[in-house]
Amino acid sequence: MKLMKSSIEAILQNIRDAEEFLDENAINEFMEIILSANNIFVTGAGRSGLAAKAFAMRLMHLGLSSYVVGETISPAIYEGDCILAISGSGETNTIVSAAKISKNRGAKVLALTSFPESSLGQLADAIIMVKGRTKVEVDDENYLKRQIKGNYTSLTPLGTAFELTSLVFLDGMVCELMNKMGKTEKDLKSRHTVLE
Repeated sequence: MKLMKSSIEAILQNIRDAEEFLDENAINEFMEIILSANNIFVTGAGRSGLAAKAFAMRLMHLGLSSYVVGETISPAIYEGDCILAISGSGETNTIVSAAKISKNRGAKVLALTSFPESSLGQLADAIIMVKGRTKVEVDDENYLKRQIKGNYTSLTPLGTAFELTSLVFLDGMVCELMNKMGKTEKDLKSRHTVLE
């Protein structure tokens, strides 16, 4: 039970720490691109993909046209559309590839990453840095130093800190979008599925 509590506290601390990296101008640019897009595509691999799907669902609740890359009902991406690509490292092959294709087709690329200088970051029209330990850092040479200092990053294995911080960040952005669009929770509920 002690490890579980410590893990939860480490995750919450990462989310609190991530707030200091939030750039208001970058967030506003993200929202402007989303609100002006004909269609919003989201993509992420693994658990980052789950955060992307949760965001796409809320965009749909807001009445925006949103699609998850790879789903059978996702149409082609065109100029006037945008793609939100989520990758902690910014180097995930499938995510970078989707961003390249989108860019080549004239769509705007939004990147949510811990590494703005990454391949994904270089393709992006707008970047939001979400600080969180990513899988890349698991094998880095500072592992022993962190352990000696008592920074037991194994409490947030692999990309957990990035993925959960991304989910919380995107849910916070939904609140901002609701406000900008003049939407209420009642508006969102009216589009919530009833087939469950």
